[in-house]
Amino acid sequence: MSNEKRQSQEQSTKTTKDPHSPINPADRDKTQGAGATDDPPSEAPVSERLESLEAENKSLQDRLLRALAETENVRRRAERDVNDARQYAVTQFARDMTRVADYLGRAVSSIPEDVRRHEGPVKRLIEGVELTEKELLHTLEKHGVTKFNPAGEAFDPNFHEAMFETEDPSIPHGTVTIVAEPGYIIGTRPLRPAKVAVSRGGPPRGSQS
Repeated sequence: MSNEKRQSQEQSTKTTKDPHSPINPADRDKTQGAGATDDPPSEAPVSERLESLEAENKSLQDRLLRALAETENVRRRAERDVNDARQYAVTQFARDMTRVADYLGRAVSSIPEDVRRHEGPVKRLIEGVELTEKELLHTLEKHGVTKFNPAGEAFDPNFHEAMFETEDPSIPHGTVTIVAEPGYIIGTRPLRPAKVAVSRGGPPRGSQS
């Protein structure tokens, strides 16, 4: 290779590698274009973000309302259970005490009327038994136990126990005609059904004007 050609190649190499050599504007654009990266994706529009936040807020409100409703239901159930426990805890004791009231009532009703009119110790004894019966019934009522006598009412199997039937075409069918033993209610529930006689042979109830 001739000296002139070798010198020409060396000069070309220096020109290419020289950092201080001027850069062609076209080459600068190519270099910047090659090194540039894609722009980051633009954020979602503000309206879409607002709609998303509103939907999330509505969902949270619904969940809160359901939680509050469930809490209120639990509170009411607990309150009802406590009231029932308080009211019906004495059921067995009250049922036993109704027997005592029955005995007192029978003792008073069995006394002849002429004996009641006599003055003296017997009359005071009778009055004492009557007062004892009244006080016992009053005490039971304070604890939610009420005595009832369903004579003349429609027969209700929830509160009445039919002992026998009586023929009476003058009164509606299924009417309580005789109360053999009064019943008792505790709260709204039957404590002891009344033992009754029920009419038959009369017109259906509600058909009489």
